[in-house]
Amino acid sequence: MKSLTLKERIRDRLSRRTKRRVTSAQWRSAGVLMPLYAAGDDLYVLLTKRTDEVEHHKGQISFPGGAREPGDRDLLATALREAEEEVGIARSDVEILGEMDDVETYVSGFVITPFVGVIPYPYPLRPNPREIQELVFVPLITFLDPANMRVEYRDRGGVKVPLYFYQHGEHVIWGATARIVKDFVEAVFSGSEPDE
Repeated sequence: MKSLTLKERIRDRLSRRTKRRVTSAQWRSAGVLMPLYAAGDDLYVLLTKRTDEVEHHKGQISFPGGAREPGDRDLLATALREAEEEVGIARSDVEILGEMDDVETYVSGFVITPFVGVIPYPYPLRPNPREIQELVFVPLITFLDPANMRVEYRDRGGVKVPLYFYQHGEHVIWGATARIVKDFVEAVFSGSEPDE
């Protein structure tokens, strides 16, 4: 088999795994987009720093996304709608590569379904100033370097659970966003090469 491009590798790895789904009436459904783009020889991840005006996760680094609304056909539609509303990425400009495992946010009570997509570069991003304080562009290599991640353990109902943190310059990426990143890195970059 010929060597796969990184985009093909991501699509291939995500398509071959069994997705972990979380279903419960106590959790609210949300969809997020993990936007990737190529600049030069590097792949980047687009994140946002939320303002203090938003209802949930004030001031945190997150992916574009939010709660499912009644008019959303599915959670992919939610993720794409929110990405357009928050940062101006047109739905038609996103090439979806796959879907990640559901991730719970224990404090705010969401189950987040993340979708990995590629956007063109350069792209005329238009952050919504009410929701987005800053756009954060992180080289994917940052997440692949174990030196940029730390783990702390928290007690959740008598069980010690890991809480992941990634450092990128002055930004700390943690919580559900860090779990999504960690899941992505493990799904795509661990184990044997897909073209072996």
